[in-house]
Amino acid sequence: MKINVLLSPLTADELYFTGKTVVAIDVLRATTVITEALSNGTKEIIPVSTIEFAMKVSGNSFGGQTLLGGERNTKKIEGFNLGNSPLEYSKEVVEGKSIILFTTNGSKAIVKAKFSENLFICSFNNLKTVVNHIVELNKDFEIICAGQNGKFCLEDSVCAGRIINEISKVKEDVELNDSARAVVVLNKSFGKSIRKMLAESEHGKILIDNGFEGDIEHCSKSNTTEVIPYLNQSVIKRLEPGR
Repeated sequence: MKINVLLSPLTADELYFTGKTVVAIDVLRATTVITEALSNGTKEIIPVSTIEFAMKVSGNSFGGQTLLGGERNTKKIEGFNLGNSPLEYSKEVVEGKSIILFTTNGSKAIVKAKFSENLFICSFNNLKTVVNHIVELNKDFEIICAGQNGKFCLEDSVCAGRIINEISKVKEDVELNDSARAVVVLNKSFGKSIRKMLAESEHGKILIDNGFEGDIEHCSKSNTTEVIPYLNQSVIKRLEPGR
C-alpha cells in the first residue's frame, strides 16, 4: 500500500486526484464539523470553494431545510446560519437538514479533490473508523491536509501521521513518500497530547484568542464516532455499509 501525503492543497491540481482514493483532513475545524454534523443526523453537506457559490446554491433551496454554514477568518459569515464550530452542529439544529459549507481551508481542499474515486473525510473524532475502512479497501491512497491559507499546519500533519501509524500496525507493506514519512515523525513528537498540540498550534492559538477554546477540546477527542463522511457527486453523506 502506497501512501502519499500532500501538506497543502496548493501542491496539486484538481486532475491529480482523478481516480484516486483520498482522505481529506482539516482538524481545526471543517472535517471535525462535517463529522459532527453527520453524526447528529445531517442529511448531506455540500462543500463549496467560495462564499458567492454558497449563496447561489442556497438561493435554489426550498422549504427551510438547508442551512448555510462556515467561516471567514474564524468568524461566522454575515447571513450564514452557522459558523465553523462543531459545537454549533447539534442534533437539534442539523438533524434532517442539508448544509452548504464554506470554510477558509477545509471546504476548498475537499472541492479540490472532487474528482477522486473515493474521498473520505477524517478528523481525530473518527480517525480509527476511517483507518479501518482504508485497511479494508486495501488501495493506495492520498492524504490531503487542508493547511492554513495554503501553508503547512501542524495539526493536520499530526493527524495524517496518526493515520499512517495506525495503518502501519496492521499492514506490513506500507510505502511512504517523503512527506508521509515526515508526518509520522511529527505525530511521534507532537501527538502525545492532542489537546496540547492543538492549543499550541498557530491556528489553535487564533481560535482560543477568538473565544473558541471549547472547539479545541472537542477537536482533540479521539474516536468518538464511527461515522465516515464520503463525498459522492460533490455531496458529502455518511458512508453506507458495503461501499
